[in-house]
Amino acid sequence: MSGEADEIRGSSETIRDGGDGIRGTALGSAPVPLSVLDLVTVGAGHTASGAVRTAVELARTAERRGFHRYWVAEHHSMPGVASSSPAVLLAHLAAHTDRIRLGSGGVMLPNHAPLVIAEQFGTLEAMAPGRIDLGLGRAPGTDGATAAALRRGTHHEGAEEFPQQLAELTRFLDDSFPDGHPYAGIHAVPGPVQATSPGGVQSAHRPPLWLLGSSGFSARLAGSLGLPFAFAHHFSAAHTLPALDLYRASFRPSEVLAEPYALIGVAALAAEEEQEARRQVMTGALSMVRLRTGRPGLVPTPEEAEAYPFQEAERRFVDSWLGNVVHGTPDAVRQGLDDLAKRTGADELMITANAHGGAARLRSYELIADAYGLPV
Repeated sequence: MSGEADEIRGSSETIRDGGDGIRGTALGSAPVPLSVLDLVTVGAGHTASGAVRTAVELARTAERRGFHRYWVAEHHSMPGVASSSPAVLLAHLAAHTDRIRLGSGGVMLPNHAPLVIAEQFGTLEAMAPGRIDLGLGRAPGTDGATAAALRRGTHHEGAEEFPQQLAELTRFLDDSFPDGHPYAGIHAVPGPVQATSPGGVQSAHRPPLWLLGSSGFSARLAGSLGLPFAFAHHFSAAHTLPALDLYRASFRPSEVLAEPYALIGVAALAAEEEQEARRQVMTGALSMVRLRTGRPGLVPTPEEAEAYPFQEAERRFVDSWLGNVVHGTPDAVRQGLDDLAKRTGADELMITANAHGGAARLRSYELIADAYGLPV
């Protein structure tokens, strides 16, 4: 891995973010910057169009209330998740926001040709200069059969080729293939090549790279490259502390970061009453049960979740899963997030809300913002 890491690091000299596009500022009484991860979920009785409208409203709410960034995640073949095309969604969100950082949490690199990603995110950077993050994952974001369909006609071998794919993507983003390389004459446009062309005035800036993970592989790679790291605590809580420790121990200062910067994704939902919060998060719990048993569908209603006859094994899974979802009254959620930030040492908390309807999720973010005294 060290050879690939050196290649990626060596091609990143044009990134001099200085931290201002990566490191956020904690507002109000929040222990760290707060951000949003949106899966653009589709509930039973609702449409994908409605989910996208909710995403726009949520992004604008997050911007107004002082959340640092808003990410969407690539998933496929899941009826209840309408975020299969992060770049398309981000372009739409960029047109409806002005300041908040927008990004992918993440794009699944093995599913795509690196040049295509470089072109898509170069275009997004042109649409929303200085506001775009490119978060990358090495999992397919779906089942094996769907992954095979996504990769038809490509030469990608999958997650095991991630470091090589990352090196290639970084070269395209930086327009830095060395002379003699087969891709030396190929340029991702929009991109830095426009700044070096005769009469060029294009900014050489490009979106900062983040590595995402739910285990130690990406943690170690992100550390060795000096890149920011995002860990999926919301579905891999048992591995959070080991992965963060590995990231920090592996970290080497880079042109991007002088010190480690790690955010964690955390499932959290607040409601005025504890019982209502529990009622809402049970819709996400039932969705996870169905997903884990090969029956993905739309996010069920609270009434459907209440009436569902959980089997003993399913109930054990739900109890375990809910143990990692911070939910309850606003004060309880604030305390849970404070405790999580302290226990993990995370530099940023990225909150994802599990609920059937957009109104409950929007209300949850407003209540959390209120609990921390974020701007109104």
